[in-house]
Amino acid sequence: MSPAVASASSGDRIRTYEDFVRVHAYLLAAAGIPPSLHRRLYRKLADEVFDGGEVFAVEPCEDGRQRRLVLTADQSLGKESDVFLVDHAWSFRLPDALKQLREVPGLAERMAALMCVDLDRKIEADEQDDDESGSLEHVSQVVEKERARVQERSDSTAWLELEELGIDDDMLVALDLSANFPNLVALNLWGNKLRDPEKVMQEIRKCTKLKALWLNENPVLGKSIDKAVFDGLSGLEIYNSHFTSKAGEWALGFCADIVGADNPCSSVESTLFGSIGTIDLSDRCIHKLPEVFSPSKLPSLSKLNIRGNPLDQISGDDLLKLFGGFTQLQELEVDIPGPLGNSAISILESLPNLSLLNGVDSSSIIESGKHIVDSALEPRLPEWSPEEPLAERVIGAMWLYLMTYRLADDEKIDETPVWYVMDELGSAMRHSDNANFRIAPFLFMPEGKLHTAISYTILWPTHDVHTGEECTRDFLFGIGEDKQRSARLTAWFRTPENYFIQEFRRYQEQLQSNSICSSTKIEETQTPSTKSVRSRDGRVLRVYTDIPHVEEFLTRPEFVLTTDPKEADIIWVSMQVDSEVKNAVGLTDQQYTNQFPFEACLVMKHHLAETVHKAWGSPEWLQPTYNLETHLSPLIGDYCVRKRDGMDNLWIMKPWNMARTIDTTVTGDLSAIIRLMETGPKICQKYIERPALFQGRKFDLRYIVLVRSIRPLEIFLSDVFWVRLANNQYTLEKTSFFEYETHFTVMNYIGRMNHMNTPEFVKGFEKEHQVKWLDIHESVRSTIRRIFEAAAAVHPEMQNPFSRAIYGVDIMLDNRFKPKVLEVTYCPDCGRACKYDTQALVGSQDTIRGRDFFNSVFGCLFLDEQTHVLPL
Repeated sequence: MSPAVASASSGDRIRTYEDFVRVHAYLLAAAGIPPSLHRRLYRKLADEVFDGGEVFAVEPCEDGRQRRLVLTADQSLGKESDVFLVDHAWSFRLPDALKQLREVPGLAERMAALMCVDLDRKIEADEQDDDESGSLEHVSQVVEKERARVQERSDSTAWLELEELGIDDDMLVALDLSANFPNLVALNLWGNKLRDPEKVMQEIRKCTKLKALWLNENPVLGKSIDKAVFDGLSGLEIYNSHFTSKAGEWALGFCADIVGADNPCSSVESTLFGSIGTIDLSDRCIHKLPEVFSPSKLPSLSKLNIRGNPLDQISGDDLLKLFGGFTQLQELEVDIPGPLGNSAISILESLPNLSLLNGVDSSSIIESGKHIVDSALEPRLPEWSPEEPLAERVIGAMWLYLMTYRLADDEKIDETPVWYVMDELGSAMRHSDNANFRIAPFLFMPEGKLHTAISYTILWPTHDVHTGEECTRDFLFGIGEDKQRSARLTAWFRTPENYFIQEFRRYQEQLQSNSICSSTKIEETQTPSTKSVRSRDGRVLRVYTDIPHVEEFLTRPEFVLTTDPKEADIIWVSMQVDSEVKNAVGLTDQQYTNQFPFEACLVMKHHLAETVHKAWGSPEWLQPTYNLETHLSPLIGDYCVRKRDGMDNLWIMKPWNMARTIDTTVTGDLSAIIRLMETGPKICQKYIERPALFQGRKFDLRYIVLVRSIRPLEIFLSDVFWVRLANNQYTLEKTSFFEYETHFTVMNYIGRMNHMNTPEFVKGFEKEHQVKWLDIHESVRSTIRRIFEAAAAVHPEMQNPFSRAIYGVDIMLDNRFKPKVLEVTYCPDCGRACKYDTQALVGSQDTIRGRDFFNSVFGCLFLDEQTHVLPL
């Protein structure tokens, strides 16, 4: 879902269809709306016609935790036969989301109902159980009725369904099930109030013939009862819906509908397996298939579902060989990637008799070249806790419903994207790879101007749709496997975690094995190769600059400013000076510039991470970082491992090349991480959850690095550095992630900045934490050098004798006072360095006057001086 970009028009109010097409030509093309529908769309927009309610109906599904859209019109809807307007129920900029939900009357309630997070059904069900069935008398009646049914049968084998009856420990003891049902083979106690493992096991252990037991959603499961169950019931084949290691013919018969509540039995006749055509083994936690699962025992098997099973005690090749023996097998459901491998095409090559794989026609899979095919992934449903306010529930669920666009006019693109939720009708559309509808955001400009535009989403059928059929859309329309489609579906569906964990481990191994600097000797600091660039006759150096602070504060007599770049010796500008600019302006390769070739390897966030990874592998001073355009799968694997192991799982999303934390988000929500890719290329970096704090607030440090040469590496650290403090006290409360002034430190662009002199900060920090700043400073110096060593090793082509530059390096300290690199900035804003006098904390410890900052910088870079800088 690419952001929709609107082009502004200076035209007058739209009065005719021709006006509409002229003003909205770009938008109509970008949205992909068929030309045959343009006139109909215009009429509906002009007259504000919302007639979708006459054609569609919204129905609950997934036990009320999701909704779907169904065509209810009397007649079928033909392909591209009509177009419908979908209103936007909520539009916002991401930092404002929680504030709006809390402050706009009725918004949280509407969104909670739309996203199905407003009903605490479990609490209501518990209350209903307490009122209607949570008594021994009621449960005894249920048990007695079942006992009477068992006595009517010739076989006394019993199957008890006692789910959600409010049974507690004492009631279970009082029921004395083993005495009333001596041949009890299956006991379902799902959703009761059992808490005491000793009392529960006291009763269950007496049921010696149990083949299946369900204790799901009982508090007792949190008390490590599993081992007691396995030790006490030697013949148990199914426990909490999962196969045990004893699973055999009975468990297989249950999954094939031979055994069940209506047909309880303690054993299954082998002859019955010969007629089984369909077996659903999905989500049974099967590690190894029972021996009875074989072509000789199941000669008629034609449909098999093995989704959601690790099957890790048998190789993929052996599984394919086993399945290949089922000559009648035509339909197979399996996780891809999964136990049979990562490729749907490879599976079909091994099992040529299959006509359907995961519900998709085999021939279409081969024709399309799809390796990953999954038409029945489990949806990722919203989760919440009863104590959560509605606003916070919506924040947790909204990433399953949000859409986005970014505004633009003729001059610039809006830096901050707009997120929105379609109305109840639009939000009910679920995903399908073979969708029958398409949607697109659209800005209608009745005045012909962008600032008066009204936002809608446009909906139209792309296939013939029949009455009663579900109406679906492709959540990732236009995004194929080359753009990580299968991985991105994880935002809405529970995709196979094992695959992503494998990708993560493979990625880690690759980083370590390919690192350059960790396996070779780094060149030692050499005698400087650069010298003063002044000519022997002492002629002043002419400087062309577009940076106001350089114009104001470069006052040394060795330099003079010029307004003509062609006559300058030094070009010191904020813009990129590439060959195209040089040719246009008339610059030569013998003019010194304040940038190095290929410096993007440092100053663009994804390239910086790539450079460090290639050079050092995974150094401690760089948080785990993933380029989401290329490494989404390893990130998902990392996230899954952290979640599984109970580790920190908070991440920060950063655009590749935007400053001032624009479009930067902190989140622990995997769906949010993936969806945020839609607003532009980003890296995802592990958030520093336990940073060093100053008086309870986050901070980072801006260092200035002067570079005279890349090979050999000749860099200097300015004595001038400064601290940037967050305004609010640090917290990891989920609701705080929307508070810029809590989690970010760059305050000089939001209007409220508390400047603190560096020596004052250092003195206070040493006192608060009982540390020596010089020890921290040495770690920072070493880390900064490692960054530029990485660039020199990975990109030696950066070297240019006519390049000199300064870079801003942002460092954050963790709670062990270890430096973490945040980013490297080209031509950093040095306004604070010029504005304030400070004191050097190392070396001479002299007072450094702010107005002399650029005099020292230019003296180091061009005159071979080392005033207020130290070599690294």
